[in-house]
Amino acid sequence: MSAFADSLSQELAKLQEKKLHRQLRLPHGLDLSSNDYLCLSQHPQVLQGLQEGIRLYGAGSGASRLIRGHRDVFAEVEACFAEWVGAETSLLLANGFAANLGLINAIANPKTTVYTDRLNHASILDGIRLSRAKRKYYNHLDMQQLQRLCEKDAHGTAKIIVSETTFSMDGDIPDLQELLHLKQKYNAVLILDEAHALGVLGEKGAGVCHLPEYVKQDLANIDFRVYTAGKSLGLEGAFVACSQQAKDYLTNKMRTFIYSTAPMPCIAHAMLTAIPLLQSMQAERESLLQNARFLVESLQAMGYDTLDTQSQIIPVLLPDEAGALRLSQYLQERGFDIRAIRPPTVPQSRLRISVNAGIQRQDLENLLAHMRSYQAKAE
Repeated sequence: MSAFADSLSQELAKLQEKKLHRQLRLPHGLDLSSNDYLCLSQHPQVLQGLQEGIRLYGAGSGASRLIRGHRDVFAEVEACFAEWVGAETSLLLANGFAANLGLINAIANPKTTVYTDRLNHASILDGIRLSRAKRKYYNHLDMQQLQRLCEKDAHGTAKIIVSETTFSMDGDIPDLQELLHLKQKYNAVLILDEAHALGVLGEKGAGVCHLPEYVKQDLANIDFRVYTAGKSLGLEGAFVACSQQAKDYLTNKMRTFIYSTAPMPCIAHAMLTAIPLLQSMQAERESLLQNARFLVESLQAMGYDTLDTQSQIIPVLLPDEAGALRLSQYLQERGFDIRAIRPPTVPQSRLRISVNAGIQRQDLENLLAHMRSYQAKAE
């Protein structure tokens, strides 16, 4: 065995020992772990739109959009999406990781200070790292600490504030009004990642920025909003919603856009079906969120810590990695596809339950019954 192969074996053994080793597993049982929140990945109209897109455009795009990969359907879906979320325009990319990483790398530099929630997604943190900007963490949702950090750098530095609007592992939501206030007070650029809010929260599912408590003029004060199509829209890809000037800049400076093969045009065509369909699904949104609230309250009554989730994402905190794996396996053996999430993805091991529109109240009652049985056996 070579020295390199030996080092890999040692590292894998350490992960196994700490119960942090991961393996690919196929979907199995009732979906309570994916991000397909409105079940559009299997919706007949979306599948028909995808098939139609293949007939119209073929499969792949063949090149980056600045070479030969651009299609009229990309401009069409960018305009459609921007209208939905109340932006001047938007830019379509291959996925959310590429959108966050490329955006931050394009607008930040070593003279920039980026203020990031400690629990922001890895794509955000990697974008900051790649840009070589000065990174300052603030504790999760702690607006007072964020203000103190901004105040220390009140003069002489370009600032970017970045936060998710619905955190992917905790399900909670930041104080958007305070983020807007600090952005204006300290003349910062504000980036909001709406990936897990899109389709579920806000008017017509347009995200946290479209909740009733936020007035429309707030949108103009948010420099960039990042959305993914691989969650509630049931497809793949991502959008950066921004001004026309900012889009022009990103088209010329964003490396994950410039140097990536354009998305499959058939997927963009299917988005033209998925977007209006998702907008119309208000009853499904309401049912989904009611079921999520029922599950949260029931789990809390059983003594589980679900943090401060305000969405369809429900963390069930557990004391250690081994316990998270045992409960996950117990539930999967009984037909519930719920995965254990462990460090370094999260600070504390947990089950991450995500409720989707296909879940019925009886499904959740069955899940709770099995969790009570597990508790009883563990006592």
